[in-house]
Amino acid sequence: MLVPTNTTPDGPIVRGHDFGRPDGRGRDLDAIMDAMMTTGFQATTLGQAVEELNRMVRFLPALSRARTTSGLPSLPRQTRRPCAPPPPRQTDFFPPPSSPPQHKQPTVVPLSQPQIHWRLSDDPVPADCDDPQQRDPAWRAEQRAVVYLGYTSNLVSAGTREQIRWLVQHRMVDVLVTTAGGVEEDLIKCVGGTTHLGDWALRGADLRSKGLNRIGNMLVPNANYCAFEDWIMPVLDAMLDEQESGDAAWRASGDAGDRVSWTPSKVIERLGREVRDPSSVYYWAARNGIPVFCPALTDGSIGDMLYFHSYRRPGLKIDLVEDIRRVNDTAMRAAPRRTGMLLLGGGVPKHHVNNANLMRNGADYAVMVNTAQEFDGSDSGAKPDEAVSWGKIRPEARPVKVVADATVIFPLLVAQTFARDFGARARQPLPEAPGYEARPTGDKAAQLAQRRHEEREEGRRQGGAGAGTGAGAGAAATAG
Repeated sequence: MLVPTNTTPDGPIVRGHDFGRPDGRGRDLDAIMDAMMTTGFQATTLGQAVEELNRMVRFLPALSRARTTSGLPSLPRQTRRPCAPPPPRQTDFFPPPSSPPQHKQPTVVPLSQPQIHWRLSDDPVPADCDDPQQRDPAWRAEQRAVVYLGYTSNLVSAGTREQIRWLVQHRMVDVLVTTAGGVEEDLIKCVGGTTHLGDWALRGADLRSKGLNRIGNMLVPNANYCAFEDWIMPVLDAMLDEQESGDAAWRASGDAGDRVSWTPSKVIERLGREVRDPSSVYYWAARNGIPVFCPALTDGSIGDMLYFHSYRRPGLKIDLVEDIRRVNDTAMRAAPRRTGMLLLGGGVPKHHVNNANLMRNGADYAVMVNTAQEFDGSDSGAKPDEAVSWGKIRPEARPVKVVADATVIFPLLVAQTFARDFGARARQPLPEAPGYEARPTGDKAAQLAQRRHEEREEGRRQGGAGAGTGAGAGAAATAG
């Protein structure tokens, strides 16, 4: 009945973590995570993701993995062109509050130098490299892999936000890509909004009658979006003022440099400046010069606010084309550095990062964490090998997809990679400009938001005084 075994598999023997280890490391996180690789199922995939992410951030050479190509010709590798040294980083990013308004082009901080400790000097100089700078050991020692972090909005609504903020604060990633909810939910938590634990089984009709919105097993009050509207409308007014002033200056001078052109990444940068809250992902992204791309910026409460604002004060323009050029250039101009993708969830962030890396014939490293399946042909559920077929991941790469909830997996990944040798990998945030003061955070901010909400409600009871334009109409716009 049983066919004789002629060949013993050469893979590792399956063995999980033993909490009764004689060395006393039964509850040690590093020991538990080290055993994932030989546990099987998604535990082994998590172990492989740790290995791949460590190779990404340590800039170790990629190991070839045999692939079946069904006779299709392989795509040519991109020729690695000379790369000019990056411009110096701007250190006085935040002007003092008393600075006069500037009606010039919104500042775009150049793409920050990758912040991982391991360098291009770990790779041998190609034999055909004739560029003196690229052969210079000192220059090579300063070049790090460019790390893209893509994530969906639900993770910012959840506590994963704090882990993303930690990476951005310490300049461990270089490019962020997210959805509208991934931006607004961070800012809302800074202006007094709160997200609460609930239950998966709470009835939608009951929650609707109470002014509560459900995200999985979390609850978001409509009051959050009222506070957000109160905060963001003056910022949008100021942005429109600068746009109109720049256009007037351009008509007078004929100098196109006087024009103000807003893009999603510039809008997010501006919001990060304005929020002035160290608990914010986008405060640190703005301060550290890390670009944040959000091609679907209008698909959320921010879009609702732009809609309301377009009736209050029409005219604000946001250019998508300038941003697609900018994000693709981050990948195109990365050479001779490598690029790596860390993608949490699917949808727009996953594809936008992948597509940018298509411009350089694929990323060198990739780790994906999501629960989507490939049977429906969606990009969200696509396995990494599908991206290889499009040229978004290099054929010799060893990408890993972990099929699991990112709120569980991501902190474990960070603990075993970025945080494991934190002192060696992290860089200190850029210094604050003189005269800069962070706005209230935590309980104090919540108290101020509650006071604003009470004043707003009192105005409505008295006949509409103080009512806003949309008053929470964008309440549930956190999908993505």
